[in-house]
Amino acid sequence: MPKPKAKRPTPPRAHRRSTAAGAGAGGLGLAAAAYVGVDYARRHLPPAWWRWHGRLQPALWGALALAAAARAPFYRRWDAELRAAPRFLAAMALMLAAFLCEAVSVRFVSTVLGLHWHRSTAPLPDTGQWLLLALNEKLPQIVVDLLRAPIISLHHYLMLFIMLGFSALFDCIKGPGLGIAARYMFTMAVGRSLRTVTFLATILPSARPWCAEARYQIPDHPHPWAQKYYAPYASDPDAIRRVIQEDMPYEYPREYRPKWGHMSFLVDILRPTVEEGSSWYHFLKKASGGCSDLMYSGHMLVAVLTAMAWTEAYGGWISVVIWFLVLHSAQREIRERHHYSVDCIVAIYVGILLWRMTGFIWSAIDNSHARRLAKLDKVQNRLFQAAKDSDMDEIRGLLNEVELAGQERKGFSQRVILSFSSAMIVFTLSFQRNGSSHGSLSWNMEMDQ
Repeated sequence: MPKPKAKRPTPPRAHRRSTAAGAGAGGLGLAAAAYVGVDYARRHLPPAWWRWHGRLQPALWGALALAAAARAPFYRRWDAELRAAPRFLAAMALMLAAFLCEAVSVRFVSTVLGLHWHRSTAPLPDTGQWLLLALNEKLPQIVVDLLRAPIISLHHYLMLFIMLGFSALFDCIKGPGLGIAARYMFTMAVGRSLRTVTFLATILPSARPWCAEARYQIPDHPHPWAQKYYAPYASDPDAIRRVIQEDMPYEYPREYRPKWGHMSFLVDILRPTVEEGSSWYHFLKKASGGCSDLMYSGHMLVAVLTAMAWTEAYGGWISVVIWFLVLHSAQREIRERHHYSVDCIVAIYVGILLWRMTGFIWSAIDNSHARRLAKLDKVQNRLFQAAKDSDMDEIRGLLNEVELAGQERKGFSQRVILSFSSAMIVFTLSFQRNGSSHGSLSWNMEMDQ
């Protein structure tokens, strides 16, 4: 009677972490909670205590930086980080290009119809906003105050992701950290590009009609393009016959056209004024949020991608908390009229779907286990035969082949690895300091209202 085959070991589930990380498994969650909590506490402390907050926050980041620097020499996957660096840089370049296109497009949809349109066009009916107002009348005041509280903002989600990426140093997540960062940046670039196409397709009125007048110095009248293709239809239904017959726009004052050289093609898109149109570069640097509704919410896209990364790479109670914070951010976006409900709903499911689709860039599943199992399948019969023959040398050789199948190739000197790790830590800490001091990214990643 043939003997039953030996049971093969099953690969561990993606969210399980190694035993070496067991001691620090909960530390990442506590560090994340401490970062958000310390930053939030400042809003509730009396001014006399603010100086202590100003010391506590740098102390927290200093402790995290020292822990990362102390751990870096013992990290075993710097080779994988170096191999992931080109993908990360390419994803970063793609994301910056997407943000540049978005900044130009946001300015266009916010100014093309002129200030009169923003003043006179009523916001769209939003049942989500109605529901939140109705709940304010039904819920206890303490719950309403909690829903209104600005617990977390955009730069918090970005810093939470940076903490997640650096946790690979402590084996809290599967490395390389630059692998998950490349996936995050690439998914962000795709999401922001899709968003730009979406809000360019149809211009929606803002939920804050006063936004454009407070933010921009633009003419009251529409752009000549809108004068020709939109204004006649909007102001007089019978004017469509005259537009078809004469094919001429209404007479409005001439548009200001600064001399931008080779970038003059942007004048018709960005519609600068005398006060702000001397340089296209400085004009784009000042690009701010839009004043038409931008479908879908960029803020919520960042929040959802951060939550998806934490859920897949780390899991645990802190991921559940982050998802609750995402929902809290969504209702605040609607409550404060930064977005309509549809913008937040679409951003949530688009973010989830995009993250699932980009799993080919980085996966929480350890592929080395799959390679070991595949190699084990190949040498299984030889291993059984060597065991029957009591050939220990053959068994050791076969097991060594299986182990080598799961290991990553080496190819970088210690000097290169040391320089790379130092540069990564210094760059990230500089980025964090700039983001925290301004309360948001210098390039104004949030292109919403």
